[in-house]
Amino acid sequence: MPTITFYGAAQEVTGSCHLISSSSLGDVLLDCGMHQGMRAKHLISKEQFSFNPASIDMVILSHAHLDHSGRLPCLVHEGFVGPIYCTEATAQLLPIMLFDALSLYENDLRRENRKRSRKGLADISAQYNKEDVLNVLECLKPFPYKQQVDIGNGALVRFYDAGHILGSAIVELTLDDHGKQKKLVFSGDLGNTDTLLMNDPVHLDTADIVLMEGTYGDREHKTLGDTQKQLQEILSNAFARGGNVMIPAFAVGRTQELLLYLGKLQQAGLLDNWQIFLDSPMAIEVTSVYDQWLPNLDCEGIKTLCTGEQTLLKNFLSTLHLMVDAEDSMAINKISKGALIIAGSGMCTGGRITHHFKHRIWDSRNTVIFVGYQANGTLGRILVDGARHVKLFGEDIIVKANIETLNGFSAHAGQAALIEWVSHFKTNPKVVLVHGEPDALEALACKLEQMHNIQADIPILGDMIEF
Repeated sequence: MPTITFYGAAQEVTGSCHLISSSSLGDVLLDCGMHQGMRAKHLISKEQFSFNPASIDMVILSHAHLDHSGRLPCLVHEGFVGPIYCTEATAQLLPIMLFDALSLYENDLRRENRKRSRKGLADISAQYNKEDVLNVLECLKPFPYKQQVDIGNGALVRFYDAGHILGSAIVELTLDDHGKQKKLVFSGDLGNTDTLLMNDPVHLDTADIVLMEGTYGDREHKTLGDTQKQLQEILSNAFARGGNVMIPAFAVGRTQELLLYLGKLQQAGLLDNWQIFLDSPMAIEVTSVYDQWLPNLDCEGIKTLCTGEQTLLKNFLSTLHLMVDAEDSMAINKISKGALIIAGSGMCTGGRITHHFKHRIWDSRNTVIFVGYQANGTLGRILVDGARHVKLFGEDIIVKANIETLNGFSAHAGQAALIEWVSHFKTNPKVVLVHGEPDALEALACKLEQMHNIQADIPILGDMIEF
């Protein structure tokens, strides 16, 4: 009988990693993600895997976000040599994601080893390198949505649009179990149906077991109209104060959605005179990939961009400035007012946004707008929870900037959408909730039982279940 062992995103939001073992197909890894906010000293001082990477026969990757893909180079470094199945757009995004993560990792490692040298301690060796990233990319086996692919020994895999980010997939895996077919559906990250850019998640109706994310299992998002109105009001108030706006944004998904919202406001004459700075080389590169796929995305949201004359990076937002070099980024500090800065990292665990915080978060004229989920322990979560002092680059800095949260920008489905998605299954599958904090998963499980008599399991790290 096939089993699933949960090695990540079990009662936590990040680190997606689930091991499927079966007599017919061997060991299959669903995702291989890193924990958000993991720095070099933590990444290296802890054992990376609770299984032997060399024993894994293949990886099925739901999408390119690092909390689902970020440990693939470590997996390869430690002996994995099999195929990595993913969608075509994921294969385009993954090099950008993994090389950026490698750069940050190597910087962290150098910093940590300098500290160790000053204490007379030996250097920590790198867990992976550029060659490992290149080997990951060599392992990729991309294919389109809805195409069923034979992955050996009677097993089939098919991807459906999850509507979360470009290339994100719901995974349908069919296994042969002693002559009987068993079907597993893994939701990956399900998208928010009320957005401008992405398609709605596809509904499926047949499965023996469903692994479903529950990031927002305990709450709903504001509607698209309410979110646009709230954003316009926040920006209008910030402009009237003569301040600047800082938006920590994930390079994949959130940034592109945000650019579309800002463009819509500008077209409606509601953006004041903001100068918009996309201060993220990674986000710029990712957005260029999105531009290639615009006709495949939500036509209602982006039909004005599909004429060939406009893209998210070209001619749609007239005051958009692309800041690639570090010198460009530092030049923004000279602007005293009217700068709207979009920069990573999305949870403020590093990147250029932290430098902008250092220069501006102590000024009450300025505003920080959070447009995405902030995991426990991250600087973003600390600020959202109301911290009045933060430590940045070794300095204790007072927080006087206005802190705003727009949860309508979320790329994840809210509670009602999650319940609606899983209720489409007609085969009474076993439901397992992953990728969510305990309170969110418990709330979702209670609602599923109340509304549809679905008894959902909530595994902890290391749990194994049969199906």
